[in-house]
Amino acid sequence: MAVVGTSPDFRRVLIMGNGGSGKTWLARRIADRLRHPVTHLDDIHWEPGGYGVARDRTLRDEMVVAAAEKDCWIMEGVYGQLVNMVLNRLTALIWIELPEEECIANVKERGIQGGGTQTQFIGLIKWVAEYRTRTNNWNSFEAHARLYSAFTGSKWLLSDRAAVTIFADRLPSASRSSAAPSGSTRRWTS
Repeated sequence: MAVVGTSPDFRRVLIMGNGGSGKTWLARRIADRLRHPVTHLDDIHWEPGGYGVARDRTLRDEMVVAAAEKDCWIMEGVYGQLVNMVLNRLTALIWIELPEEECIANVKERGIQGGGTQTQFIGLIKWVAEYRTRTNNWNSFEAHARLYSAFTGSKWLLSDRAAVTIFADRLPSASRSSAAPSGSTRRWTS
């Protein structure tokens, strides 16, 4: 792994990737280490208690902008359009880019969530499997690659589960910042 640049700024971190890639797990680990609040974009995109029912877009967008205006936060989600809305506020971007097979296995392991049905769960698995083949869609490999490329701040591309774990383990605690994974652009694989 090449290390370039200086110590990163972890005040406002966004984690993006396919469904089942480990975004929520990593967001919680980072939040625990840095004592930052976590915003799950799923909680903003979907109506509370309404699995599969999207929130009004205007309200959703206002909620994302309001969350991003805070000083310190961790945000995670698959929604490229929402990521794009806050890109100028980020101090660090993490793209978890695992193979679809691994993401599907993770989704199956966690099972049906949030009151979803078996039919919706099968649809989710199909949607995760299509991550690289979706085009003209903000929630795709193509869109995430564009967002990652456009972001000029500190960023990481984590390409396997071991790299995600290593990244989380090397993060500084809230009281210690010198152990931060360093560099401006990094691609980590184990």
